[in-house]
Amino acid sequence: MTDPRADQRKDSRVIDPQLDHLVYAVPDLEAGVAEFARRTGVTPVAGGRHPGGTANYLVGFGPTAYLEIIGPDPAAAPGTRPRAFGLETLTEPRLAAWAVHPDDLDASVRQARERGYDPGDVAPLSRRTPAGTLLEWRLTRREDPARVRPVPFLIDWGATAHPAASGLPRLGLTSLSASHPDPAALRRDLAALGVELDVVEGAEIELRAELETPLGTVTLR
Repeated sequence: MTDPRADQRKDSRVIDPQLDHLVYAVPDLEAGVAEFARRTGVTPVAGGRHPGGTANYLVGFGPTAYLEIIGPDPAAAPGTRPRAFGLETLTEPRLAAWAVHPDDLDASVRQARERGYDPGDVAPLSRRTPAGTLLEWRLTRREDPARVRPVPFLIDWGATAHPAASGLPRLGLTSLSASHPDPAALRRDLAALGVELDVVEGAEIELRAELETPLGTVTLR
């Protein structure tokens, strides 16, 4: 049987085969998607709406990894305040977070806590696709006011088909890295989760992804 993660490594050339998705947060979803399509030559497809006032569009990296463009739901009720990934105060697009899919989410949480890093409690979430299909998953949720989260959250899709396997338009992910004022501390947290990421010292916390697109290399940060 072919290992889908091997295909993912071939397609995306990312460091960690557990990569599930990157989160690119935008203050205006429709404008953000249009700008992404202009820069890359790849048009994301609608993923669906989340409870809480957000919606997303998706682009695949491979059969088990993708890019999520998330922003305030244009169809949300007036006065809705989307808080996920700092959207409530976001003024410009940024690569805000990333997720990995460990083989055993609960065991990974226990292991991380034993190693000194708490990834947060596991909570269920869901969304409906534009076709009406209900997608359900579990992930770790950590109260974190940081504008960028260089330590990934953990996700388990359970019996739900992985979004990247739904025929998404694709582009390549050639690198994913982070800058941090204290690289050693970030590396310790990453090691507690058993994941790898290129980390360099920088004045601000930042995630950076290099995308291989029909229009050349595009950097998200």
